[in-house]
Amino acid sequence: MPSQLWPYITPGIPDELFEHLPGIPLSQREVRLLLIAQLRLTSDSVLWDIGAGTGTIPVEVGLLCPKGQIIAIERDEEVANLIKRNCDRFEVKNVEVIEGSAPECLHDLKVAPHRVCIEGGRPIQDILQAAWHYLPPSGRVVATAANLESLYAISQSFSLLRARNIEVVQSAVNRLETRGFSQTFTAVDPIFILSGEKLD
Repeated sequence: MPSQLWPYITPGIPDELFEHLPGIPLSQREVRLLLIAQLRLTSDSVLWDIGAGTGTIPVEVGLLCPKGQIIAIERDEEVANLIKRNCDRFEVKNVEVIEGSAPECLHDLKVAPHRVCIEGGRPIQDILQAAWHYLPPSGRVVATAANLESLYAISQSFSLLRARNIEVVQSAVNRLETRGFSQTFTAVDPIFILSGEKLD
């Protein structure tokens, strides 16, 4: 359901419309679109977003899936409050923000997920394995990796968990920017997006 700030049914909210804090990750628009595409959502999906950062994914998914339920997990109180403020900015009512550290806080969640998005967290393998336990058959995990270590850890975890239909996409995006009197293309930091399904 569109909001006044973003009165469209398509995802892809410009980054500058979100409130953000210095040093807090923000999934940039083009990367966000790729990630949402990999989630393969339905109108009533339950999504756990672990390491939700600025809250861009919860906001976009909340607008896309008005009958769905999004649980945004963030360990830092100030960042958790930022997610709440961004949900308020876009009039998103179906996001619950949980302040806690994954994987420890996952057993307290009252609703099992259809989809899990992992955007951060140092013990990435522990988080992925714990979240996998709560997924039903045909559930899906999408995780992002900004460095080689995370890419290897997620790949290894998918192998150990016997994930099926694994896909890996690397973003390669350039944006037109005005600098002085000229317009130049500036690269957006590349991100690996890995997805896998639980079929048993």
